Amino acid sequence: MLRRAQTAHRNTVSFGDHLANSETFKLLFREGMLLVEEAASYLDGPGRRDSRALAHGEAIAYASESMRLTTRLMQLAAWLLLQRAVNEGDMTPAQAQTDKHRVNLTRQEFATSGDVFAKLPERLQELAQQSKRLQDRILHLDQLIHGAEEESPAAPAIHSQIESLRAAFDVRAG
Repeated sequence: MLRRAQTAHRNTVSFGDHLANSETFKLLFREGMLLVEEAASYLDGPGRRDSRALAHGEAIAYASESMRLTTRLMQLAAWLLLQRAVNEGDMTPAQAQTDKHRVNLTRQEFATSGDVFAKLPERLQELAQQSKRLQDRILHLDQLIHGAEEESPAAPAIHSQIESLRAAFDVRAG
C-alpha cells in the first residue's frame, strides 16, 4: 500500500506547474512586459514633466514612488523571464532554483502614505496600482509553483501516518 501511495504522489499534476505553462501564463507575461514598457515610457517622458510641477515634498514622494515602482517591476520582469525560460526548456526547474538564477520575490508596498500618494500624478498612481496587482498575481503563482517544494520535508511523515491509518482500517475490515 505504501508503494501505491508513493506512486499516486509521483503521478499527481501540480496545478502551479500546469498554470505556469498555460495560456494564462503567456497572457500574464505579456501583461507584465507591457507594464514595464509603459512605466519606462511614462517615467522617461511625461513623468519627468509631471515631477517638475510638484511641490518639494510631493517631488520627493514622486521620486520614492517611482523608484519603488521600477524596483517592483524589474523584480517581476526577472521572475517572468526566468519562468518563461523554464517553460520553453531553456532552463530546468532545478537550474531556476539555484542561487545564481532564483528570483526571490518580496512584497513591496507603496513607498508613500495614502494621503501623499493621492497627491502624486494620476498616471504614476495608476502604474503603481497596476504593478501591485501584477505583483500579487505573480506572488500567488510563485507560491503555487514553489510552495509545495517548501513543504516536501513533511510529506514523508504525513504519508507514513496515512498509511498507518489505512493499515489499521484494513486490519479491522478484514
